[in-house]
Amino acid sequence: MATLLIDNAAEVVTLAGPARARVGEELAEPAIVAGASVFVRDGLIEAIGTGSQISDRADAETVRIDAGGMTVAPGFVDAHTHPVFAGWRAAEYELRVMGATYEEIAAAGGGIRNSVRRTRAASDDDLAAIGLRNARVFLEHGTTTIEAKSGYGLSVDDECRLLSVIRRMGIETPLEVSPTLLGAHEIPDEYRDRPDAYVDLVVDEMIPRVAREGLAEGCDVFCESHVFSIDQARRVLVAARAHGLTPRFHADQLTRCGGAELAAEVGAASADHLEQLDDPGIDALVRGDVSAVLLPGSVYHLGLKRYAPARRLIDAGAKVVLATDFNPGSSPVPSMQMVLSLACTQMRMRPCEAFAAATINSAYALGRGDRVGSIEPGKQADLVLFDAPDHRNVPYVFGVNHALVVVKRGVIVADRRP
Repeated sequence: MATLLIDNAAEVVTLAGPARARVGEELAEPAIVAGASVFVRDGLIEAIGTGSQISDRADAETVRIDAGGMTVAPGFVDAHTHPVFAGWRAAEYELRVMGATYEEIAAAGGGIRNSVRRTRAASDDDLAAIGLRNARVFLEHGTTTIEAKSGYGLSVDDECRLLSVIRRMGIETPLEVSPTLLGAHEIPDEYRDRPDAYVDLVVDEMIPRVAREGLAEGCDVFCESHVFSIDQARRVLVAARAHGLTPRFHADQLTRCGGAELAAEVGAASADHLEQLDDPGIDALVRGDVSAVLLPGSVYHLGLKRYAPARRLIDAGAKVVLATDFNPGSSPVPSMQMVLSLACTQMRMRPCEAFAAATINSAYALGRGDRVGSIEPGKQADLVLFDAPDHRNVPYVFGVNHALVVVKRGVIVADRRP
């Protein structure tokens, strides 16, 4: 049997606790064990603790890692990414720096539709190479599980093609992937004057095929005044649930359009972005038991000022989650470590709260809280050894990769030790 011993860590941030997402003051209870070791057998965590009761489990075949002076934490669970696309959008970035808005660039044919045109033109092999590369980058930065959205195909065949590439990411790399259909990401060029007809396509053809072929676990829609309306979004999410796909929702990002209320109405697992959220929206998320997935990387990259109201959400008892929103247009950041730093400095979350939001809460948002997101006996050994003496150093010293060793299911999958 394969065994692994991580010995003598400065801190083990276990996030042990109730078998559900952490809310309110629970977010500030990371269950840290100082000077601890973690023993892993056959990919699962067997024991955490101090002294010989842990280290004595090892034998001559055990892989040993000396974690002296380092922090050990669960692998990050990134609950919102767009990892498969062709081409970056640096030219649009420059336009925004010079004063153009996201909406102006989109209206001129840029934005998501720019990526769609380039992604449709790319070969399957090219897209697979991009997806596999991005999977490696996630792992190298300490992310061991992601939710991965399609959304750059916007036709039935192309969306299925992207979801097939996303599935390859989870098969051909150690990264665990939860695929989500985002066929309602934007209105494609050929349907520009017929948005309702495109919604018909998504509801009547795209969702049924994706569900029939088992290509996705969830279904998302981008609801904004210049993309899909509340009524159109409702149609998509109701159809998704009818076909066994978990509803997820880009809500209240650029405008307050009632997205939080719709997420609660349709029983969505999450409402994501939420920068324009107000108190009635917060109340709806709490009543509806909807995870609030906050994406500060996109606010930062777009040069905006209004971040999601993390403290108000926490105080209200909402299930707060952090994610990167990794994509080529509004948040090209694969590092959850950078997201933690933004959460602390811009949304006034404590480092321990940010860690919980990026691990155990995001795991429950993806329906995986029973096996990932915390360091507890019986769970998958998805672990990160941070070159940091204290978990607070990870967001505090920003702009660098603190992940020195990354373990997925008990196997070292990234190792930057000298």
